[in-house]
Amino acid sequence: MHVAERLGMSVRYLHRLLEPTGRSFSEHLLATRLERATAMLRDPRFTRVKIAAIAHKSGFSDISHFNRSFRHAFGDTPFGLRARAGRRRG
Repeated sequence: MHVAERLGMSVRYLHRLLEPTGRSFSEHLLATRLERATAMLRDPRFTRVKIAAIAHKSGFSDISHFNRSFRHAFGDTPFGLRARAGRRRG
């Protein structure tokens, strides 16, 4: 695992650090990527940025995976979240 290596620790030690959270490294990574995408979708500076570009900037290489993960996490589509954020601003 590249992250553990970059942090100068073993993969096992990284897993042990995450055990109390009840989530795996992959789950933490997905949540972080979704939080980043959500922030961009709500940010008026990114209004003209395509959703696929936001997904890519957030670390997703597959737009379908991004859309499924987003809907599962938030119960809405990225487009729906962006539209609601726009209505609140305007």
